[in-house]
Amino acid sequence: MNSGTVIFDPYLPWAVLGALGVLMAALLLFAGARGLLGAWVRGLATAALLLALANPSLQEEDRSPLTDIVLVVVDETASQRISDRTEQTEAALEALSAEITARTNTELRVVRVGDGPGNAGTLLVAAMTEALSEIPQARLAGTILLSDGQVHDLGPMPNLPAPLHLLLTGREGDWDRRLVVKTAPAFGILGEEVELTVRIEDQGDVPAAAQGQVSLEIAVDGGEPFAVDVPVGRDITVPLSLDHGGMNVVQLTVPEAEGELTDRNNAAVVQINGVRDRLRVLLVSGEPHAGERTWRNLLKSDSAVDLVHFTILRPPEKQDGVPVSELSLIAFPTRELFLEKIDDFDLIIFDRYRRRGILPQIYLANIAQYVEAGGAVLVAAGPDFASANSIYRSPLADIIPGEPTARVIEEGFTPEISDVGNRHPVTAGLAPTNLAEGEAPWGRWFRLIEVEPMAGEVVMTGPGDRPLLMLDRVGEGRVALLASDHAWLWSRGYEGGGPQLELLRRLAHWMMKEPELEEEALTATAEGQTMTITRRALTDGEREVTVIGPDGVETVVPLTEIAPGRWSAEFTGAEPGLYRLSDGELDAVVGLGPSAPREFEETLASGDKLAAAVDATRGGVLALENGVPRLRDVGEGRNAAGRGWIGLTPREAALTTDLRISPLIAAWLFLALVALLTIAAWLREGRRSTPKAG
Repeated sequence: MNSGTVIFDPYLPWAVLGALGVLMAALLLFAGARGLLGAWVRGLATAALLLALANPSLQEEDRSPLTDIVLVVVDETASQRISDRTEQTEAALEALSAEITARTNTELRVVRVGDGPGNAGTLLVAAMTEALSEIPQARLAGTILLSDGQVHDLGPMPNLPAPLHLLLTGREGDWDRRLVVKTAPAFGILGEEVELTVRIEDQGDVPAAAQGQVSLEIAVDGGEPFAVDVPVGRDITVPLSLDHGGMNVVQLTVPEAEGELTDRNNAAVVQINGVRDRLRVLLVSGEPHAGERTWRNLLKSDSAVDLVHFTILRPPEKQDGVPVSELSLIAFPTRELFLEKIDDFDLIIFDRYRRRGILPQIYLANIAQYVEAGGAVLVAAGPDFASANSIYRSPLADIIPGEPTARVIEEGFTPEISDVGNRHPVTAGLAPTNLAEGEAPWGRWFRLIEVEPMAGEVVMTGPGDRPLLMLDRVGEGRVALLASDHAWLWSRGYEGGGPQLELLRRLAHWMMKEPELEEEALTATAEGQTMTITRRALTDGEREVTVIGPDGVETVVPLTEIAPGRWSAEFTGAEPGLYRLSDGELDAVVGLGPSAPREFEETLASGDKLAAAVDATRGGVLALENGVPRLRDVGEGRNAAGRGWIGLTPREAALTTDLRISPLIAAWLFLALVALLTIAAWLREGRRSTPKAG
């Protein structure tokens, strides 16, 4: 395709040519006023001269026509995969592709939009804007959106020079029910009720048979669910009680009703961290000693611990003649503590305590039963533990994991972590790893009570690999034996000290059954659709976990040992929901994805959100259930949609392939024309001035 245009390329600046034109016009007007006959001829000569100086040229272009572009944006997010919307979309895309391909000089570009990252939903406008940035506006004939209209990134729309159309999937009679968790606590106190606020909402054309109350099923940690009848369309408070510390996974489900669009929004998973309100600790010190305050300072520094501390300053055998009425000491409430209120304590610590007749045998037997039922006892042994008055010589012998040999070793030694201790959460990672050769990791202790291991695990050792710290599970409870009373040397920084605070803190919290310190545990933490699986164990060997998804599909995931006694792996779930994990010994559950996926908050197809953007380009919103609309050509700015049709605006864009510029009139012709006009003016004026014959 060729086209020609007249252009000017003046030899002098336009300002100079304008000034010359004004000057010449003034002179011609003056000449005309004086009656000069050749003034008009001189004017023609002047105009010819100025035109020659303007240099008129002919610009010729060779142009290659460009195709018009029609952009089709296909919504392939999760809400487009319910019901028959996928089939509707693909059928419409196929029909549009065939019609656009059959048009002359028209090109089709298709952009497919998947689910946004995280829980972002449908980012349709962003995908359309990005695609339009790669299309010249002069070639865009129209934009067609194949979607249910539920977009989640509405904002400033791109400037569109051609119509925008929305072809809606879905059906007119669609309806759906969804479960909404309005509020849910991040943590809850064990033994106390926590409240969840939920709401069941119906959307669309709800049949009469589905209206009224519905059954809400609630299950904790994948256990047996219980049902509650709740009304539709009202906020309902659901009370729950957490049974264990750590993460509690609560699944709420509403049974699928006949005819509703999807059951993907009929369930929600909420994770609530169970914590203890206050940890009650009873510390019984047998006699004052240098390390007594170590335990007290540790437990008092923890705001979550309620400490009851008794030190036996005046045993019964002490006879100093002071009348009892003059003593200001508090009587030891043995009956109240060890019979009536013993179950109120989470941990009992005996610090260098020996039998003095203050605690009868029946009280000590009650302590053993307390441990069997789920309590915890820590024995911090001193020389008294090796004596005849040792509390081991009592009913507590049934629960203490080490038997004293009556030998007390008093020599300097550096505590060491055993092989089992390197795997146990109480002591794992305590030993420094960047030591120089021959350098001691910690300061020395100077007393060890020799014991023979009877049960449990030895996690720390002293001289000659003798047990220093032993841990054991007895019934539902836990027992620890620290066979030395010199842990306080670390807190004083003797010879550099050691991790006394961290060791005793872990020890106390392990005994109070903190989930993070379980030595045999299978846990999973979620981030989006990816879970991190962690297995802790005291034994060696390869590990694998079976992951069961919400759809019942089982996947075997091999674990990799990342530290002694700790295996881990990552697994990405295909869909949100509750996942169950099992390795044959332990089970766990975890919820992946958001509790309420954004894609299923609004499942009914609607053009309301995009109506303003479509109207601004005079486009249309049409339902695909009425058939795929035909395509028509419409002029720019004209109405571009009607019943059964949508319009495209032809752009007629072209690409210039060659450009040629040539003088419109040859220079010598201008020169000849100016010369002829000048001579004609001279002759005209000379004729007027010739005298007539007498």
